[in-house]
Amino acid sequence: MELLFSEQIYERFILTDMMNARRFLWIATADIKSTFVRAQGRKFVSILQLFASLVRKGVEVRLIHAKEPGPFFRKEFDRFPELVQSDRFERYLCPRNHAKCIIVDGRVALVGSANLTGAGLGAKGKDKRNFEISIRTEDPNHLKDLMNYLDALTLGDYCQSCKLRSVCPDPIA
Repeated sequence: MELLFSEQIYERFILTDMMNARRFLWIATADIKSTFVRAQGRKFVSILQLFASLVRKGVEVRLIHAKEPGPFFRKEFDRFPELVQSDRFERYLCPRNHAKCIIVDGRVALVGSANLTGAGLGAKGKDKRNFEISIRTEDPNHLKDLMNYLDALTLGDYCQSCKLRSVCPDPIA
């Protein structure tokens, strides 16, 4: 296990582990915004462009978030038809989700306080990013437990007994 702070999340996990997903990328976040990450050299691209690129390469991307993204995210999302049309991209809305977790290929995970935003992931400048803490783990037991938890969430295992079901905009089950 490795403890990461603010920009270390971006440098050590986002630019290395996440961008190099080969089989699947699962993301749970409460907040989601139009986020840009450094792709090649100093060029920044939308994280949605990264997701679309991964989907085109055969990577399955699963995104769980708590609220509807803002208009900039929505406009950016609409630029990538593969995110709408491909079975390899899944997006779930659960108002109760407050977990922040990214799992790459079942081999490494990031768990911490950061939402899927530029300020949260440490992708913004040092005077604009949030103060975040995360744990990066390759422990098989942690990975198994995290994957089981996110699977249950996306399969709707908690929907029937949820006390917010009446206000949920898109119940999973």
